[in-house]
Amino acid sequence: MERLDKTDFKILQLLQENSNYTIKEIAKATNLSITPIHERIKRLENEKIIEKYTAILNKKMIGKWLQVHCQVTLDKQTQQNFTEFEMAIRNFSEVVECSVVSGGFDYLLKVLVEDMDQYNLFYQSKLAVIESVAHINSFFVMKEVKNLVELPLNRWIG
Repeated sequence: MERLDKTDFKILQLLQENSNYTIKEIAKATNLSITPIHERIKRLENEKIIEKYTAILNKKMIGKWLQVHCQVTLDKQTQQNFTEFEMAIRNFSEVVECSVVSGGFDYLLKVLVEDMDQYNLFYQSKLAVIESVAHINSFFVMKEVKNLVELPLNRWIG
């Protein structure tokens, strides 16, 4: 992997802002011609610095009004329990993020549902019935202040 320079970070910042920017628009914003921008983007993709392009959906516009963060603790920290839990979570469309964490619990989940009734149904019929789950602590998001999907690359550009 080549070292990233200021231009690479600027390209990444622009693509995070809007992955539909054309190469021409990115070239103009970086004061480079189209060919080197195209080559840099291809290199960033080939080196897996850019993993994929995706759309960030407006949760409310698709009917997912309630965002919940769940701290999940397993009854035993065994490989079998980790594997079974992770396999189950992958099948739950309500869970949009799942991370293994250190500290007082094992997993941090981000759950999107329509409302409290749907969360209660998800909690009781899916999450709480996973055999290895010992404890679930739920936090309901009242307001999203910052969307961490985008990395603050402007801080790294200098």
